[in-house]
Amino acid sequence: MSDQHSHQSFETRAIHAGNTADPLTGAVVPPIYQVSTYKQDGVGGLRGGYEYSRSANPTRTALEENLAALEGGSRGLAFASGLAAEDCLLRTLLVPGDHVVIPNDAYGGTFRLFAKVVERWGVDFSVANTSDIASVRDAINDRTKLIWVETPSNPLLGITDIEAVAGVARQAGVKLVVDNTFASPYLQQPLALGADVVVHSLTKYMGGHSDVVGGALVTADAALGEELAYHQNAMGAVAGPFDSWIVLRGIKTLAVRMDRHSENAGKIVEMLTQHPKVTQVLYPGLPEHPGHEVAAKQMRSFGGMVSFRVEGGEEAAVEVCNRAKLFTLGESLGGVESLIEHPGRMTHASVAGSALEVPADLVRLSVGIENVDDLLADLREALG
Repeated sequence: MSDQHSHQSFETRAIHAGNTADPLTGAVVPPIYQVSTYKQDGVGGLRGGYEYSRSANPTRTALEENLAALEGGSRGLAFASGLAAEDCLLRTLLVPGDHVVIPNDAYGGTFRLFAKVVERWGVDFSVANTSDIASVRDAINDRTKLIWVETPSNPLLGITDIEAVAGVARQAGVKLVVDNTFASPYLQQPLALGADVVVHSLTKYMGGHSDVVGGALVTADAALGEELAYHQNAMGAVAGPFDSWIVLRGIKTLAVRMDRHSENAGKIVEMLTQHPKVTQVLYPGLPEHPGHEVAAKQMRSFGGMVSFRVEGGEEAAVEVCNRAKLFTLGESLGGVESLIEHPGRMTHASVAGSALEVPADLVRLSVGIENVDDLLADLREALG
């Protein structure tokens, strides 16, 4: 993060970091540089370091500078998707024979990447309950290079003490990667708590409007950032200029959106905990949640993701999803509109039969920023 923005509040950084007025016209929003290549002033005479848009593009640069500032990191990198970011990270840091500790609750696509792609490359993994420090320690062996954490986790909303796991990682000489997608940098700052790398699906809260797909890595260490940038260029799954511009626009309202997501989620949780057809509500804002104290310590508020279990098992959960009207039945999360889904049949179908399999009676909500009374009415109708 540049010294220019290091003293500023989050909301100010979100709007201004990387968003320098265009030097040619004075445009206050960075232009979309929809260009593949750049004129050189003689062989090797690059203007601003730009030669080819896979290697660097001014609109993507603006986004990457913004991402680094928001996470308090030294380097931000933007990718075509969250999984593209994860793939670049894993292939940069790992070689055949290495080992990774992954959480027992994680995004299905992340598990699929480890189990169906990376493992075939000769990298194996162990599953640990990352909310339990002893479980993390026990999963580490002499080949471990990474500990992977999601907090809050997807879809069971588990909480991991980032600072505590960072201590375990340092002691073992391994790197800690934190997927910060559910919290966003507004609610949680993993690098400040000792993580080495933060991963984001920019598709979610950062973009915030269900109109773009993207991913990001932010590093604490500048040298690691340079190494990742080399592989980003070599592998090529970069964020395009228009997608970068869309995410930059979304980030400007991240703080106000996250406040509303969290406020609405809290009211929905209150209703769900009292509903006779709901058997369990999973939300770190609940005092009875096992990770509540840790979440209160390391998060600004508890976010907009809520999961709950219903009477009647899998078919009843599916029916709740089908009956909802204002909550749109769909995958993904983090948009201004509310979404509902059945993880077991949708986002987490790839973990069926594994240690990450989710309960069949589970429903996941991405609570949007609509009027909360309308959302409550829709859920009551869906629950019956």
